Amino acid sequence: MTSRGNLVLMPNALDLGADEVPLADILPAGVMQRAAALAHWVAEDARSARALLKRVGAHFPLALPLQQIAIKELPRPRKGSREAVPAAEWAALLQPALDGHDIGLVSEAGLPAVADPGALLVAAAHEAGLTVLPLPGPSSLLLALAASGMNGQSFAFVGYLPQEPAARALRLRELEALSRRLGQTQILIETPYRNAALLATALEALAPATRLSISCGLTLVAGWTRSDRVSAWRARPQALPDKLPAVFCLLAG
Repeated sequence: MTSRGNLVLMPNALDLGADEVPLADILPAGVMQRAAALAHWVAEDARSARALLKRVGAHFPLALPLQQIAIKELPRPRKGSREAVPAAEWAALLQPALDGHDIGLVSEAGLPAVADPGALLVAAAHEAGLTVLPLPGPSSLLLALAASGMNGQSFAFVGYLPQEPAARALRLRELEALSRRLGQTQILIETPYRNAALLATALEALAPATRLSISCGLTLVAGWTRSDRVSAWRARPQALPDKLPAVFCLLAG
């Protein structure tokens, strides 16, 4: 009987859409070496996966020429449909592992399956009895939490907020109330071009004593974190870029 392969969760750099940082500054050598040995991949986007492998190949020789490495993309939700992706599609992506080959799963940035659609493939791998091996690498959510100075013992990632301003403000007040009741840090993200809109709503909706931390361009040369009371943000406004991702953390006072 052929032994089964593993699903290897391969971290990516956080410099998507920005000037590249040296990959050796972000990923351990052992992680890059493991990535270089894989001939089967599942990716959120095949182009970004090839770009990562090209960077890895500058440090360690790839198992196959880049053009011969199999890269399949995660299924995209059907427009206007809430139906789940058929199980057969997940099984097809995992077939190389069932045949004895390790498969790499990679996101466009950071850790796959964390705030990322790859989580569904990981769930399917467990259902199929495959071993899932996460490799160490950057997570923008945890880096932002660590840099915020907020409660790292109790925190929640709540994803994206509503786009409509009134609904966004209501959701922020709900999260603030939850943070106050539980002493829990709330972590949220936004599409970069809406960073400024989210900040503006937060400064209007949140109480002056609530702490707000924003981390922008983490691991990049110009990356930064500012953690301050809402009252201080109002007194000293700061513009946010519209092309770099930001992570927002709040903790009610």
